[in-house]
Amino acid sequence: MLAPQNLALPSDADLRRLVHFSAGDGRIWLSGQRMLLVHAAALHALRRELINTLGPAQTRRLLLRAGYASGERDALLACQVRPGATVFDMFAVGLQLHMLEGAVQVTPETFEVDEAAGHFCGRFRWDHSWEVEAQLRDFGPQDEPTCWMLLGYASGYTSAFFKRSVLFKEVQCAACGHTHCRIEGRFAEEWPDAEAMARDYNPDSVLVQLDELQSQVQSLRTQLEQPADDLGRIIGRSRAFEQTAALLRKAAATEVTVLLTGETGVGKERFARALHAMGARADKPFVAVNCAALPAELIESELFGAEKGAYTGASALRIGRFERAHGGTLLLDELGEMPLPAQAKLLRVLQTGEIERLGGHEARRVDVRVVAATNVDLEKAVEEGRFRRDLLYRLNVYPIRIPALRERVDDIELIALYLLQKYAVRHGKRLAGFTDRALLAMRAHRWPGNVRELENLIERGVILTPSDESVDADMLFPHITVQAGATVNARGALERTVAAPAAQSAQLYDTLLHSGLSLEALEDTLIREAVARAGGNLSAAARTLGLTRPQLSYRLSRLNERAPS
Repeated sequence: MLAPQNLALPSDADLRRLVHFSAGDGRIWLSGQRMLLVHAAALHALRRELINTLGPAQTRRLLLRAGYASGERDALLACQVRPGATVFDMFAVGLQLHMLEGAVQVTPETFEVDEAAGHFCGRFRWDHSWEVEAQLRDFGPQDEPTCWMLLGYASGYTSAFFKRSVLFKEVQCAACGHTHCRIEGRFAEEWPDAEAMARDYNPDSVLVQLDELQSQVQSLRTQLEQPADDLGRIIGRSRAFEQTAALLRKAAATEVTVLLTGETGVGKERFARALHAMGARADKPFVAVNCAALPAELIESELFGAEKGAYTGASALRIGRFERAHGGTLLLDELGEMPLPAQAKLLRVLQTGEIERLGGHEARRVDVRVVAATNVDLEKAVEEGRFRRDLLYRLNVYPIRIPALRERVDDIELIALYLLQKYAVRHGKRLAGFTDRALLAMRAHRWPGNVRELENLIERGVILTPSDESVDADMLFPHITVQAGATVNARGALERTVAAPAAQSAQLYDTLLHSGLSLEALEDTLIREAVARAGGNLSAAARTLGLTRPQLSYRLSRLNERAPS
C-alpha cells in the first residue's frame, strides 16, 4: 500500500538533541558517533585535488562510495529516534540530518513506498548543495550532475533504511544551469539500468578485487593449517604486545622452560597456547592445569597420576597431566599457589624428566615442555617461605611478562572487535559495531580485570544492544555520563546543557529533602512518569529525559530488578 503523500517534515528537535558540542575536550557528537565541523573550503580543496589527480570519473565513484557509507551510518538512527512514527517521519531523519550536517537543503516532493509490491519512488529537491558550490567555483558550469557525495548518501541511507538496495539518480543539477538540483530514487530492481548504476559503488579496479580474493584464500588456508609463526587468537599491534610476541617467537624455536607473569586476566593461557602452536610440538597435546583450583591433597595425583588403591577412593588407575602431555606442552597455571610438598616433587620431575605415580614404585620418563604462569611475585613468595627458591631458579630460565591491557591501549579496539564478532555469533545478534563514544570510553578505562574484564563487558554490550545497532558506551559502562557541553536549539544556535540555575537548584534540593525520596527513588519516579506520559513509547520518553533509548532501557531494567516481587 502506498504511503500517504503528507510530506511535511516533522520537528527536528529530537535530532538536534543528539548533537552535542563538548568544547572542553574538543569533540562533537551525533548520538554516539564523533563528528567534525570542517570548513567547506577544506572539502572544496580536497574535491579539487581529487579531480585534478584522479580525474572526474574516478573522483565521482570515490565520493559516491564515501557518501554511501555516511548514509548507512545515519540510517541506524532513524528507527532508534522515531520507532513509533510513520514510515515517512522515520525516513525523514536522513533528510533532516543531511540538512543539520550542513550538506544541502532537502525538500521532499514524492514519497511512495509499497515494500510488498516491490515499489519505492522518492523525489527530492536540493538547494544550496555544497558540491555544486565547489564545482562551480573551481571548474565553472558543467554538462553532467556533480552532487556525487550527496547522491551516494541518499542511496546509502535509503538502502540501509529499507534493508534492500535503493539507487538514486540526479536528474537535474544546479551546476548544469538549473535553478536547483533534483534526485529520484527507486528500488534497484525498478531501474532498467540498475546494473550500470550499481557498478558506481563497486571497487575501482581488478587489482582491488584480486587483492580481496587473495585475502579470502589466505583466510581459508589459515583455517585448514597452522602456520609456523601463528599467534593464534592473540591479537595486538601495540609496542608492548609486539615486544612480548617477539620474546614468544624466540622461545618457540627452543625447548626452554618459559615462565609467564602478569596481572590476572591478561591472557597467560592464550599466550601459552600460542607458544605451543609456534613450536615443534604443535601437533602434540597441550594440557593446562590450574594449580590454584585443585585441593592440596589432590594436586599430586592430578599432576603425576595414581595407581589403583593409592588412596581412599582410588578405585582405578589415574593418568596424570604430565603423562597426558607426553611429547607436548604442560601449562602450570597459577603456579604460585602450589603447595610446598608438590613443589618439591615438581622440582624433581623438572630435573630428572621422570615421574612416579602415587602408590607406584616405577619411574616413568616423560617428554614434556613445561610452561609456568603466575600473577604472584615469586621472589616475594620465596622471602615469605611460600615458594621454593630452587624451583624458582629452575623455572625462571626464560621469563616473559604479559603486559596489562592498560599498557596495550592500541590493541583494545582490535580485541573488542574480535570479541564483538564472537559474542554476536554466540547470541544470534547482528550488530553494526561500536560507536565512537564506546571506543573512546574503552581506551580511557583502566581495565583492572584486563582482557577478561573486556570480554565480560563486550558480551554484556552484545546482549543489551538491539540488533542492527551499534554498541554504545552506556551498554558497556552503565554509569558513564555524557561530557558537559552544548546542544543545538531550534534557531541553530548553541545552547548550554549545564546544571539548572542556582535558585532553581536550591528549590529542587529542598523539594527532594522534604519528599523523603532518595536520589535512586527520585530517578525511578521520573522514569516511570516519563514512560507513562509517553504512552509507553520508550523513544519518546527517552527524548523527554535527554537520554538515548538504550540508556532508558537499561535504567528500566535496573528499576524492574529493584522492584519487590
